[in-house]
Amino acid sequence: MIPLLVVLGGAGGACLRYVVDNLVRERHHGAFPLGTLAVNVLGCFIIGLLAGAWSAAGEPQLWAGLAIGLCGGLTTFSTFSLDSVRLARARERLLALVNVVLSVGLGYLALLLGLMLAG
Repeated sequence: MIPLLVVLGGAGGACLRYVVDNLVRERHHGAFPLGTLAVNVLGCFIIGLLAGAWSAAGEPQLWAGLAIGLCGGLTTFSTFSLDSVRLARARERLLALVNVVLSVGLGYLALLLGLMLAG
């Protein structure tokens, strides 16, 4: 049952990633990968809420579907890495560095905020 929940959550997360990324790209046309940053920060916030709300040991099915599936499908380390390399290769090294710093820093802060709000 747990693998099915991961698949369903992952499908939902991937669809959410597509929608959020496209909404951001429609409003932001610059070289900076703001859509990828947005989905990664959102995913960090959600997993922070989930981790703060309950123990993974107490609800393994829910954790698998939401934290592993949904957040795993929503967030994207590989696209973040590719975006950063592409910026650097396009001689946008400062934007590449800003992308790395913002992605890691805001992701960390979003996760902490989620944990705090879940109490």
